[in-house]
Order: sequence, then structure tokens, then C-alpha cells
Amino acid sequence: MGGLPSKQMVNAVEGQAQAKTVGTGLTARLEPVTRPSGYLQRDLPGFRVRVVASYLADLLRQYVGGDAHHMRQRFPRVVLRDDVTFNCFLDGYVDGDGYRSSGDWGSRIVVSANVSFLREMAAIAGARFTPSGVPGRASRVYISDAWRRRGTFQREEHPLLLEETMPARVLEVRPRIAVGAKPFTLYTYRLAPHPGFLVSGHLVRARR
Repeated sequence: MGGLPSKQMVNAVEGQAQAKTVGTGLTARLEPVTRPSGYLQRDLPGFRVRVVASYLADLLRQYVGGDAHHMRQRFPRVVLRDDVTFNCFLDGYVDGDGYRSSGDWGSRIVVSANVSFLREMAAIAGARFTPSGVPGRASRVYISDAWRRRGTFQREEHPLLLEETMPARVLEVRPRIAVGAKPFTLYTYRLAPHPGFLVSGHLVRARR
């Protein structure tokens, strides 16, 4: 296959695109990309799901924290709501940037060059972490499948419902007559206390 993405990968990414379209109403499309692998030390082909929605991206960053640059991303504290959520997060993260141990000792190996991210993850899972001393080389964290028994995981309460998703109450509707050769209907919104709304995935601020 010459390193091309597998059929299973394509099907999985297509499923993500469909889920985003159904969940947000925004058109999602696949784009072929390459990304560096710290473990293999080479670029790997793959796909990304592209959704043109700056507002959606802002909400995601607000929800999980971090930065668009992978070396400045912080650990998403929202996954600490319970141990099941954290365990699923580990599975998903290892699927992208890590691997399962091949020996009898069940563990996940997380690979990243973001040392602060790995240090925080290791502390939560009760794993020992020593950053790589070689410049430019990724570091590794070995997380035992028995991390729950180590007593280092602490639940944190994080609200899942963002303020922007709350329904709005219509207080008043005033008709306006459009004067001209071709009549049309004009809708004007005044929003309070947050003067903003979503148009095709883009955040629009109402002018006062």
C-alpha cells in the first residue's frame, strides 16, 4: 500500500465527518494530510475532518483548554469528570500518539514532545515520568492499566453545557415595512446579555 491510509482509517474519518454534519448542521469534508510521528520519526499519511466554523473551534478550545499549537496544548481537565471518561481519553490519545505494550504487563505508552502535557498526565495516572534528554526526541509515559488502584486520580467537576448552547427567549417581534421596487423581509436582532449569534458556523456580533 506504500504507506497509504487504511480503509478502516478512511471509514472512521468519514464517520467523524458525518457525525459533525449531523450534530452541528455544518458541512464537513475530508482532507488528506500528513503528520509527524514522534515514535516512527517520519511523516504519516492520514485525513482530517475540516469544518469551516471558527465559532465551533473557539467553543472547543474553551471546553478543553489549550492552544492550537500542539507544543502549547495543556491537559484537558474536563476528562477528569470521572474515571471512565479519563480511561476513554487515554484510549483515544494512545490510538493517535502512542501504542499498547507488547509484554504481559498491561500498559499504554504515550509518546509526545510536549513535556508539560506528559508530566501532568503522568501525575494523574500515578506514573513515573522522565523526559527525554535528547533534544528533538519525543518523551514517553508508561501508564499501567491498573492506574485506578494507585489512588492518584482525583475527580473534578466541569460543566458540560456551555452558556452559548442555552435556548434564547423571544421577548418582542416588531414588523418593518421594506420600501422599494422589490419588497423583502428584514430581521433585526438585539441580544442580551451576550450580543452574539451564529451564522453558518461563524460568530457574529450584533452592532449596538
